[in-house]
Amino acid sequence: MKHLAPTLLSLALLVAPHALAKTASEVFEIASRSTVVVLAQNAKEKTSRLGSGVVLADGAIVTNCHTLKGGGKLSVRHQQREYPAVIRHTDWDRDVCSLSVPGLKATPVTLGNTRRLKVGAHVYAVGAPKGLELTLSDGIVSSLRQIDGGQYIQTTTPISPGSSGGGLYDEQGRLLGLTTFYLAEGQNLNFALPVEWIEQLPERHVASQQDPTAFTDWLNRALALQDAKNWPEAIRHAQRWTLAMPNSSYSWFHLGVAYGDSGQPAKAIEPFQQVLRIDPEEAKTWFNLGLAYDETWQVAKAIEAYQQSSRIDPEEAKVWYNLGNAYVDAGQMAKAVESYQQALRIDPEHAEAWNNLGVAYGESGQLAKAIVAYQRALTLNTNHAKAWSNLCAIYANSDQFTQAIEACREALRIDPDYAQAWANLGVAYRLSGQRSKVIEVYRRLQSLDKALAESFFTKVIMP
Repeated sequence: MKHLAPTLLSLALLVAPHALAKTASEVFEIASRSTVVVLAQNAKEKTSRLGSGVVLADGAIVTNCHTLKGGGKLSVRHQQREYPAVIRHTDWDRDVCSLSVPGLKATPVTLGNTRRLKVGAHVYAVGAPKGLELTLSDGIVSSLRQIDGGQYIQTTTPISPGSSGGGLYDEQGRLLGLTTFYLAEGQNLNFALPVEWIEQLPERHVASQQDPTAFTDWLNRALALQDAKNWPEAIRHAQRWTLAMPNSSYSWFHLGVAYGDSGQPAKAIEPFQQVLRIDPEEAKTWFNLGLAYDETWQVAKAIEAYQQSSRIDPEEAKVWYNLGNAYVDAGQMAKAVESYQQALRIDPEHAEAWNNLGVAYGESGQLAKAIVAYQRALTLNTNHAKAWSNLCAIYANSDQFTQAIEACREALRIDPDYAQAWANLGVAYRLSGQRSKVIEVYRRLQSLDKALAESFFTKVIMP
């Protein structure tokens, strides 16, 4: 349903008030106790790699695997003292490794999670950029990418060589992930691997070392190209990634994303289907496949894809919202109502879902419920011109002509060139017997939308 195109969800959540944020100094004091410098020496006992690490509850040090590459002898430095270290767990594919460090006594970090992390959140990085021990930098979360139960974090927090493997913290001093560093397209693009990957490290441990850049370099490059909206290169990069890693669901997923975001939804379908051949329970891929089907007017297939996504992850509001839109496209208003209600159960602040729920109620003849839904949308967003226009139409159909005219005037106050609102205003004037004003509306419509003006003349003026 193109007039109910998917929109970004409200970021508001009905949760208990958060604890007061700590100051930067307080976060640094907490994080610094759990931060170490990781040193990798080559055969000539010269430092070949230098990075950062974080102390876990079991005493292990977690860091990026690439900080260990080429190092025959490993050690960590904490509070001016150096300790020998050995590799404990490795996940080279995700670039997450841990070290055992006998004798190290350090305060373990408190783990957070990325599930409720939002774009714009204030975050802090603590590490050893360029060998400078215990350095603090801060910024905000600039982008989030859902990935394996967590979210891959892009941040404005400055991250330099040597920061790799250090911690990214929230305002309570809880670890959100490990900072990594990637420079692309002449921009300093800063990423952090999600803390959930640290928690999953023991079960994903691989004894034999693999290419430590095989996954994260491909991923970081894909994200950088997407952020730069360089779609031709993003597609080429993803195509090369699928050739290098044909069994990686991520390579196919990012090819689908690149096609979809470049305005080629038909080409996005096959890559998303390939992801689902590898992992049929990938909820976000079912959702993106639904979007691709939606954009190519394959409504029945879009509904099936959204249903699969909601089955796997029933607490994702945007899935229910888009499923509701697809049901409206299919003329299944009762199911559309149920889907929008599910979206609003999860996110009661979703103004677009309230507006579209009003559409579904109106189309099914439940005018009183439609009015309530539109009013709720306008409580959340008083400048929602479409909701005002829709409310105008419902009031007119309910013989509440004064309220209808007022609602349409609100829509036109917000958007004076909103042709549909003018048409709805004309209907309200016609039903209330103000024929001279109907003609004025018709003249206005002729300058805004000739096709709508012609329809208005035939259906409203001629009768």
